[in-house]
Amino acid sequence: MGSKTITVTEEAYERLKAHKREGESFTDTLLRLAGERGGRWDGYGSLRDADGFRTAVEEGRETFDEDAIDRHQRIFGTDDA
Repeated sequence: MGSKTITVTEEAYERLKAHKREGESFTDTLLRLAGERGGRWDGYGSLRDADGFRTAVEEGRETFDEDAIDRHQRIFGTDDA
């Protein structure tokens, strides 16, 4: 297999280095990061509407908490959940 030399900025090098796993070569890191899309985690962390997501999570947590308190009260018959 042949090889190529590329020039990258210090910032690009540091970012790549931060993604490099123990025992992994830079070539392996580049191939992993530039791999084919469609995996389970594809797009993870790249939400366009982070505020909308945050709101949905907060509302979900509130609903979960309310449901948990309701279940606790029905099961144990107390108000101190």
